[in-house]
Amino acid sequence: MSTEAPAAPQKINLRRPDIMAAVQAQVLSHYRSELVERIRANGHVLSGGDLTVKLAKEFGFCYGVERAIDLAYAARRAYPDRRIFLLGEIIHNPEVNDQIRRMGIVTIAGKPQDEEINQLRPDDIVIIPAFGTEVATRKKLEAKGCLFVDTTCGDVMSVWKRVRQYSKDAVTSIIHGKAWHEETMATSSQARASGNGHYLVVFTLAETDYVCNYILVGGSKADFLAKFTGAYSEGFDPDLHLQAIGVANQTTMLRGETEEVQRRLKAAMASKYGDADLPNHFRFFDTICGATQDRQDALEKLLRNPLDLLLVIGGYNSSNTSHLAEMGESKLPTYFIKNAAKMASDSLIHHYDQQRHQEIETGNWLPKGKVTVGITAGASCPNNLIEDAIRRLFELRGISVQQVLHSNTQF
Repeated sequence: MSTEAPAAPQKINLRRPDIMAAVQAQVLSHYRSELVERIRANGHVLSGGDLTVKLAKEFGFCYGVERAIDLAYAARRAYPDRRIFLLGEIIHNPEVNDQIRRMGIVTIAGKPQDEEINQLRPDDIVIIPAFGTEVATRKKLEAKGCLFVDTTCGDVMSVWKRVRQYSKDAVTSIIHGKAWHEETMATSSQARASGNGHYLVVFTLAETDYVCNYILVGGSKADFLAKFTGAYSEGFDPDLHLQAIGVANQTTMLRGETEEVQRRLKAAMASKYGDADLPNHFRFFDTICGATQDRQDALEKLLRNPLDLLLVIGGYNSSNTSHLAEMGESKLPTYFIKNAAKMASDSLIHHYDQQRHQEIETGNWLPKGKVTVGITAGASCPNNLIEDAIRRLFELRGISVQQVLHSNTQF
């Protein structure tokens, strides 16, 4: 019997100058906004009549998102006659994903079942989205012989590297994130890549405190496992696998909250094992992506200004966007919308309620008279959608953006 390993998946070079020049022109035509660029150049402020719009200094597409979109477009251009499939969503923005589908790229489940995988052929191309995919899914696709276009963000892969190291060192990964989010599921799978690692996902500080209490005083194993159903590795035993832990996180979480998760777990382990022996029982490192942090920092600065309300634009299932909305909600009236159409009128807005996990309506949301509106957007939101929102705001005030631009010599 042959012992040869299966051939490595064929790598596709999409970074050829002839392809990327055409791709970048196409991407710009779909997502660029001259208005947003002009507002940026004017100190991120646009005023007309009794309305002032203030943009956060950092918002919208990050490098990882731009790279993922570029590679998806490049795959279609380089292989116009091949079947191309996308695992789930390229990023968490409905308009962008709709555009990808209009290019003839077929969406399959982010975690496809065998029935879907069996329909694939060796000459098919499969795009892995920006937040990656689970180890088991990739192995199944490799076994089919599919070609990959891997758009996984570099920041995500940095977390994977650390989680794999934890696993090799028999250290359980405590992952601060959403157990149901594609990125966290992909990261969790890295802890099991060698078959013997373990992980536990904590979402809130209350869950973190529960884990800390179990570390310090113990408790019912059955209750622990029931509480974290779906958020731990196969065979995970809190009595055994919380003796040495390493903290990682979904890259789009709030930095302050992740730091607090780390602090509380570190304190619990120090209390149990002593400071001198702590390095044998606790590890952590900073895994918040730079773009996520830049957008959070920029919003924090924007919120120091006098604002009447905040608009947060992006996909409702976007983790980094939801955290921007949380930041705003703690300070002032905040409306999380996916596009300008959600501003039905100056007296009615449809926006996402994160507590109810559904879109709701709010009346009389845009104050009469002089008003200042702050705007930010998640890392997966293109500038053209931000422009649409700005234009809609001025329209609701009966003001033409073009007239504002022409009357303001700064533009």
